[in-house]
Amino acid sequence: MARESRATPQPRLPMIGPAHTEDLAAVFGLLEQSGLPKNGLADHVATTLVARDGGRIVGSAALELYGTAALLRSVSVEPERRGQGLGQRLTQAALDLARQRGVRAVYLLTETASGFFMRFGFGRVARTEVPLPVQQSVEFTRACPVTAQAMALYFSAEDSR
Repeated sequence: MARESRATPQPRLPMIGPAHTEDLAAVFGLLEQSGLPKNGLADHVATTLVARDGGRIVGSAALELYGTAALLRSVSVEPERRGQGLGQRLTQAALDLARQRGVRAVYLLTETASGFFMRFGFGRVARTEVPLPVQQSVEFTRACPVTAQAMALYFSAEDSR
């Protein structure tokens, strides 16, 4: 008699989509768990993405748009979901959104995750190389310490099509 094989069901992947104002409290909770600043994020909810598992928000990533430049911030995943690729999916979705919006360069600040962002093509830059509108953001002026590393990713013209 042959044994019936049963495949182990794969866990459901959280869906990534736009955040809404009512999601901010959950996103702020994630940022707090990750030790990331929430200052100024409410002003950029229209370009914030969240990962939802059912009705629960389990990850976030946000862009602040400054013409053809953007600031990537608030990439956060709930602790029990880390190491499963969700942060990578959120980062890629944010970069895709930046391209869709005609952004030519994405900047970020990090104290601990430069290796993670290098996987996407980000490189270290001096803060003085960051465009002035981005330097004047809440993230640069008040939310992140001056010791945070600035990084940049430049898109080619083909990337924005």
